[in-house]
Amino acid sequence: MSAAAVHPQTVSKRNLEVIIVGAGCGGIAAAIELRSHGIESIRILEQAPDLGGTWYFNSYPGAACDVPSHLYSFSYAQRRDWSRLCSPQAEIHAYLHEVSRSHGIDALIETNTTVTACSWDEDACRWTVETAAGASLQADALILATGQLHQLAVPRIEGRESFAGHSFHSAEWDHTYPLAGKRVAVIGTGASAVQFVPEIAAEVRSLAVFQRTGNWFLPRKNRRYNAAVSAAIARVPGLQALRRKFVFEYTESLTLAIRHPRTVGRLTKARSTAFMRSQLKDPIVREKAWPDYTFGCKRILFSSHFLPALQRANVELVTEAISGIEPEGIRSSDGVLREIDCLIWATGFKTTDFMFPMQIRGREGRDLHETWAEGAHAHLGMTVPGYPNMFLMYGPNTNTSGGSIIVYLEAQAAYLRQALAQLRTRSAGAIEVLGEVEAVSDRALQARFAGTAWVECDSWYRDENGRIVANWPGYMREYLEQTRELDPAEFRFAPLPDRVAASTA
Repeated sequence: MSAAAVHPQTVSKRNLEVIIVGAGCGGIAAAIELRSHGIESIRILEQAPDLGGTWYFNSYPGAACDVPSHLYSFSYAQRRDWSRLCSPQAEIHAYLHEVSRSHGIDALIETNTTVTACSWDEDACRWTVETAAGASLQADALILATGQLHQLAVPRIEGRESFAGHSFHSAEWDHTYPLAGKRVAVIGTGASAVQFVPEIAAEVRSLAVFQRTGNWFLPRKNRRYNAAVSAAIARVPGLQALRRKFVFEYTESLTLAIRHPRTVGRLTKARSTAFMRSQLKDPIVREKAWPDYTFGCKRILFSSHFLPALQRANVELVTEAISGIEPEGIRSSDGVLREIDCLIWATGFKTTDFMFPMQIRGREGRDLHETWAEGAHAHLGMTVPGYPNMFLMYGPNTNTSGGSIIVYLEAQAAYLRQALAQLRTRSAGAIEVLGEVEAVSDRALQARFAGTAWVECDSWYRDENGRIVANWPGYMREYLEQTRELDPAEFRFAPLPDRVAASTA
């Protein structure tokens, strides 16, 4: 049914019921936005024992954000007492608790609740949400705020289960296991390893770091603010806003470099090259650590401590492929067995799985697994044809390679709030993005990757078919502009069921 056919000038009195799956940054942002605009009936279902999402799980030594905190924070909840430029995990987690408490969101969160399936009832215009504990919940709207970085990825290496020592994933750090004096191996050199390797290198007996591909680095020392800087941030009017604007523009410049690898990208690569050469004094380690792909194709990492750590006497950077894991340790393709006591998986997440293995069934029983069989896609990363009243936070193609995901999440929260407002304004039962609108926007989005650094190598931004499903292909400011105002003409509306319409008349 078209938008015009569903009472566009009639305002419904009904109280919308909303279920949000996930209590990380996205779920918190959505709940705050909805409550601040009069939508009070909200349940937030979180599988973990606490809110925070990635900032609850990733508590490894050295865990911190690589985006400055005055941009990696909500615009309406600016702190002026961060301990340093890029805050550590504990501060960010505490901040999310503070924001949730101050906006009354903490009381809405139901922890230790794993959602297994969500299905749309077309006659009732309601979602049914099922949990692992057997509960069946209903709501008018469903917000999936599970994000992209929550399901652990552990590669299938022959003999993995045979290892006789201790092992854990970096996102499930075992703080009870003492690493001091141990022989340790780390598989992976991505963003997590870059932060914790320098922290543990000094205490372990030996450390073997297994690398598949090198990384491009830019400097980040991240020292604690001194008293003068802290006082200025806290007391000088307008300074925080100015710093936030500066970091916004700086991170946009990183996207500029990625979008134009043969012009601006070469300048940023030259800066990275000079920095890395200054850090890699050992020519053998330098050769091993050096990336062999276009600057910006994979995630650019920020650290002034990782490359020096690789050159410690007790640290070995291993670039030979892993041929297998044995009870005593890891054997590389050159036949060398490195005996270890502890294995740490720094192998990241299943970034392209989004909310799966959760089962999502939309209109006419369609399955989101099948809808996304050729790659995840959604209009502006939020709405999918055939799935009315369903909205994604940090969905397909909304990751940022340079900026702050919080900026995107605030924009998404405001957009979906406008969508729900349309239901009340029009006395509609459902809102669903038109298939042709989503198809056109998806084609335009994918076309924008052409000529950028993103397409010049394989990365976790791509799915198994090679489609880039994680990243937004442009700038934060473009996303803000495109999501600023919802266009009702891009959606179909379904009327309220008769019984609901009568009760709200």
